[in-house]
Amino acid sequence: MDYKYIEQLLDRYFAAETTLEEENILRAFFSQKVIPADLEQYRDLFAFQLSERQEVQLGDDFDARMLELIGDNRQPATVKAREIRLSQRFMPLFKAAAVVAIFLTLGQAAQFSMGDSQSDDEIDYASYKDTYEDPSVAYDKVQSALQMVGEGFNAQQLDGMAKDSTVVIE
Repeated sequence: MDYKYIEQLLDRYFAAETTLEEENILRAFFSQKVIPADLEQYRDLFAFQLSERQEVQLGDDFDARMLELIGDNRQPATVKAREIRLSQRFMPLFKAAAVVAIFLTLGQAAQFSMGDSQSDDEIDYASYKDTYEDPSVAYDKVQSALQMVGEGFNAQQLDGMAKDSTVVIE
């Protein structure tokens, strides 16, 4: 027997080009007891559709039963109204404004700490002018400044040692 028509219908079925009548022909063909061996693999697909179709049918009295269930148990829904103040209504906006302010503040802090602070500290040597004309006077001023810094460090060191242990200085 030649099953070319069934094979063409299968090809069209898998390409989603069949009509409902052609799908019914395929279901009827695969519901037969004797099917060629090369088409046996498609039997479960169409047999499943037939068995599912029979199981999922609703009864004739379905609408009447549903209307009866809805109509008998229907009670008016109670609605609880509550008063919403203006501040409660604007609270989400206040929260959003606070979040935006925090992000802007953090952005400014990050930009200040990582950004252009180095360019302010750089010295423009082209426009730099000495305040002392005699280098020995400048050297004496720097030496006295460094001596003051050293004395400050020594005083701190002695305070730290005095707290840790008793030191006798003669």
